[in-house]
Amino acid sequence: MDNQQVELQSRMYLYDLMNAAKEHGFKQDDSWEFSMVSDSGRSSIQKNYYPTIAVKIMPEILLQVFHTIKSRLNQTFSKDERQFQTKNIEEEDLNFLVAYNLKRPRG
Repeated sequence: MDNQQVELQSRMYLYDLMNAAKEHGFKQDDSWEFSMVSDSGRSSIQKNYYPTIAVKIMPEILLQVFHTIKSRLNQTFSKDERQFQTKNIEEEDLNFLVAYNLKRPRG
């Protein structure tokens, strides 16, 4: 069940990312940054960047979806990202995966 959920969430999220990139004219060197955040973290990112793609994901599969997305986009993992564990996600109340582009600050 969890693997099916991870796959479904990952596919839907990648679909949304590709659509947003086309819609907003991303160039070849534009890339998405990803953050696993709480609701307040999501709000903060959405206030500072446009476009953003935010999706609420069950904490128990959030890390797997995050890893799947980054792997499928051939993005490398930072040291902090490699050390994250499901326990950290639950303790910090992280339940959103947010994608944004650092080159596109809001207003």
